[in-house]
Amino acid sequence: MLILSVGMPRAGSGWYYNLMHDLVVAAGGTDARQIRSRYHLESILTEVNCNLGALTPRRLLLSLLPSVFGHTYVLKAHAAPTLLAKWLLRWGWMKAAYIYRDPRDALLSAYENGQRARKRGNRNAFAELIDFEHALRFMRQYVAISEQWLAIPWVLSTRYEDLLEEYPIEANRLAHFLGVDAAKAPIQAVIERYQPRSARKDQIGLHFRQGKVGRHRQVFGERELEILNQTFAPYLRARGYST
Repeated sequence: MLILSVGMPRAGSGWYYNLMHDLVVAAGGTDARQIRSRYHLESILTEVNCNLGALTPRRLLLSLLPSVFGHTYVLKAHAAPTLLAKWLLRWGWMKAAYIYRDPRDALLSAYENGQRARKRGNRNAFAELIDFEHALRFMRQYVAISEQWLAIPWVLSTRYEDLLEEYPIEANRLAHFLGVDAAKAPIQAVIERYQPRSARKDQIGLHFRQGKVGRHRQVFGERELEILNQTFAPYLRARGYST
């Protein structure tokens, strides 16, 4: 089965993906890197964390092909769910788990990542966020995508803050969703490996730098905070975040 690990950018999505991926592999699934090379999916899956990109019919159908031959594997995505993706989820051809974060903290993380990238001369996905207004537009787009994923009843949703602060509970909930026996030693070893205290280290593919909850309040000024709170007010209320 194809399993998608989907996330809001800068919401611990690399951490979430690698936890999901290694849980599935420990339970007998197939490493996504092997799927990528064995089925020649290099054109649609990135080298780091096997990101599928836009969930177009072509990409989804190609990525589903290995499941026809009995493989279970985890791919990553940030894109919005398409009609085909929702249909596949509805009828059990695919599973998906979604991680999200307070968009104010996610925006700050994306903005700072873009600043670091520009200083190094890199052009990553966040390098275009040259000021607060650009970052705000960027995050509004992903909040809209987040609302779409969170509206799908067959998708497991995880708050980044809960995974950070109540990791054992959330990791076991994720294992149950994946159909993995959390009581088995190999599964417990994976869960322990991705404890927050371990994930803070520079592990390749985790994209986990600071990850502090509520840091936007210490960094942004009053004007920016007011704009953020007004812009994301419905989302913040619905997801239990304080303003």
